[in-house]
Amino acid sequence: MGAGIGAESLKGRVVWNHSTHLPGLIPVLERLADQTGIGTITPAVIGRTKANTPKLLLKVSVPIRGGFKLIARKGKTFQEVFVLTHLSQTELEATIAQVLNRAA
Repeated sequence: MGAGIGAESLKGRVVWNHSTHLPGLIPVLERLADQTGIGTITPAVIGRTKANTPKLLLKVSVPIRGGFKLIARKGKTFQEVFVLTHLSQTELEATIAQVLNRAA
């Protein structure tokens, strides 16, 4: 590689600012952080829902400045996840699908 930014500095990262996460979420987010175009990933608010989702799901919710808010669901629990990325929503959804398929 020539002068400039090294490959290591382009790798995304997962920010650990909560002690509680959905079961299985962190390994998926770490794989997502390894993908091209993904910057900082921050798991946020965790809560309960009425519907039961047996498998871990990650869905793009709304755009935020510099990226997107995702909703992770598993069982009767959800967690907001903020992803900073330059990818479009379609590109991010495709990347998430790849990461989740590898986890299955």
